[in-house]
Amino acid sequence: MKANVGGIDKMLRIAAGLVLLALTFLLGNESGLWLWGLIGIVPLATGLMGWCPFYPLIGLNSCPSKK
Repeated sequence: MKANVGGIDKMLRIAAGLVLLALTFLLGNESGLWLWGLIGIVPLATGLMGWCPFYPLIGLNSCPSKK
């Protein structure tokens, strides 16, 4: 797995993941909406790992090349 997520993309993914996970705890069991908060695991994980499995499929790479 070669890094393909970098810079601002990584920071935005981590922030979005944390916000969505926070919704899971804030909404509690009152409604089925708390399940949507679990989707935050995906951007959080890809931001922390620096690799997105979808990017190679569409030919994207936001990680700066190392020379």
